[in-house]
Amino acid sequence: MSHEIPAAHEATVNAGEIARLADVGRAAVSNWRRRYEDFPQPVGGTASSPLFSLPEIEAWLRRNGKSFELSIGDRVWQRLRASAGDLRLGEMVGHAGAFLLYLRRDPAGWERLARDPGLAVRLGPAVEAVTGDLPARLPGPGLTDPKLIHLIAEMAARQGDAAAFEFLCERYTEAHSRRLAVTRHDLAAVMTRLACADAKSVLDPACGMGTLLLGVPRPVRLLGQEVNETVAVLTAVRLLLHGHSAWIVAGDTLRADGFVEERADAVVCDPPFNERAWGHEELVGDPRWGYGMPPRGESELAWVQHCLAHVRPGGPVAILMPVAAAGRRSGRRIRSNLLRGGALRAVITLSAGGPDLWLLRRPVPGEARSATFLVADASDDLSVVESAWRACLAGAEQAESGSSEAPRGGRAVRIVDVLDDEVDVAPARHLSAPGDAREFPIVRDRFRTAVAALADAVPDLAVLAEASADGVGGTRAADGWDGSATTIAELAKAGMVTVRHSSLKALPEAHGPVRVLTVDDLAVGGPPSGSMPSGGGLVTIQPGDIVASAITARVAEAEGAVLGPHLSVFRVDPGRIDPEFLAGLLRFAASGGTSRPGTSRVGASRVGVSRVDVRRTRVPRLPMARQRAYGRAFRRLLALEDGLREVNAAGETLARAGVEGLISGTLLPPA
Repeated sequence: MSHEIPAAHEATVNAGEIARLADVGRAAVSNWRRRYEDFPQPVGGTASSPLFSLPEIEAWLRRNGKSFELSIGDRVWQRLRASAGDLRLGEMVGHAGAFLLYLRRDPAGWERLARDPGLAVRLGPAVEAVTGDLPARLPGPGLTDPKLIHLIAEMAARQGDAAAFEFLCERYTEAHSRRLAVTRHDLAAVMTRLACADAKSVLDPACGMGTLLLGVPRPVRLLGQEVNETVAVLTAVRLLLHGHSAWIVAGDTLRADGFVEERADAVVCDPPFNERAWGHEELVGDPRWGYGMPPRGESELAWVQHCLAHVRPGGPVAILMPVAAAGRRSGRRIRSNLLRGGALRAVITLSAGGPDLWLLRRPVPGEARSATFLVADASDDLSVVESAWRACLAGAEQAESGSSEAPRGGRAVRIVDVLDDEVDVAPARHLSAPGDAREFPIVRDRFRTAVAALADAVPDLAVLAEASADGVGGTRAADGWDGSATTIAELAKAGMVTVRHSSLKALPEAHGPVRVLTVDDLAVGGPPSGSMPSGGGLVTIQPGDIVASAITARVAEAEGAVLGPHLSVFRVDPGRIDPEFLAGLLRFAASGGTSRPGTSRVGASRVGVSRVDVRRTRVPRLPMARQRAYGRAFRRLLALEDGLREVNAAGETLARAGVEGLISGTLLPPA
């Protein structure tokens, strides 16, 4: 299918946008395409992601009595996207942002120009004349569609220029979520509160879309650098429309530093991870490497030192780092120097898979250096970061031993105790106090309780016949099991099962009152861990729903939560299908037809587990009483899998506590 969009179509929408427009799930749109012969045909896009004419979709929705609402923001976005292909979409958003900046800076000029028949020709020079402080000149002719120009102006008049541009940036990041890395808003807020409270100037040397800088309270001079010229323009426009004093530079920060002489009061940074082509050969001997030349595979330690080189003495640095950076052997020399020099003050776990938050401070010459640094775990509660850091700054956790507990999951670690062959600063290594004998009975009892619970989870299953010695033949299926069968697809056609898929491609950065069940929550059977603002098109979990991912399925206990990305709901007619029975069949299908309890691990859906077409899942036709019996057995076996995972975790903790206690001399073996 062609990527070109015919000129006759003013704006296009994809399936997800149709679902948002009509306030339904994506599955409903797919059903409409199959069931209705008059549903509009694609006018562009690809076979896997077709685009439809927006006017044709609106007309079809009206003809079929389906309510819909298209805001002025959506109209602007669709028309903007239709004016350029995906590769130039960012440039067009940038041109729209520059126009919004022009509306703010020269409203009288716009009043004259709005009535000018030559608007499409004269707008570009007028915008350039008042936006010379943007970091780059965007290519192309800019906005040349008078109707689009007036729509953007109307949107700004209704919503405000800053809110209008935020809407366009949000749509752009959704459309290019795989290309754009955006810092989570809650992390950005914590980082700016910790580092920028008293700052008069703040630098972000890898500013991306400007999320970190946007959180800095005004009035502060904001500085940023971004390698992508288009994204640099978007960031500059966002900051300027929000009333900040900002200077954004486009360019490669490490190779072409845009602020060589600048020393900001604070630096915040969310740098790219695992970059090998960061300029290792070109930057040998660079004066920024005061703590050691970063190895080729340690680009993150280059960013750390770049940040320290651009903050004033005594100034703070808050930077996000991959978990591995805390313990990789190749970086131990630099970590050692950061600790010895008093620069590295805290390493805080934000989630099990990363990133970690490193808090640093550029040493003041002649100043006494701290004998400890803080480690903390904020993976369950982000507020731990600030409480532990405040305690660290106040010195509340420092005792004569240099190793006393800080509040809520934090601990001060003596620097001298870390300066070994590994120089491992990972919080997980230091948060369990070595040899704390008080912990051993607690973890031992937890392990025993978990082991005892396993026995109750094992169902009593009758063996119908003896298998032959070689495991082949000799068995027979239960009555009815190998008889008549159907599939999920056939059950859906018969109205016995309704399938709905999550409309979310990724968890929104903004948090809110709506609880979100994630893939990881489903894998471990935990409660919803995500949250987001309310919105249309979300799939809400109801009692008895089966929630499925690429690797597992469970009857949901998260009533009222909404489906997170990559999850689906199977809603059954409880009078004809037992939910636990169908969930067991779906789990088996998700494992590829092989019983693999280990595949329910957290994050398994992100490490190459292949998807299975669950619509073809075989469902034996059994009476309800038999279904319920099988459902109870499937449920017991799922509890067994969960119990094994808990026993494994508790056993590892117990073994570690025992070894540490024996080595430290606080635990005594029997005579």
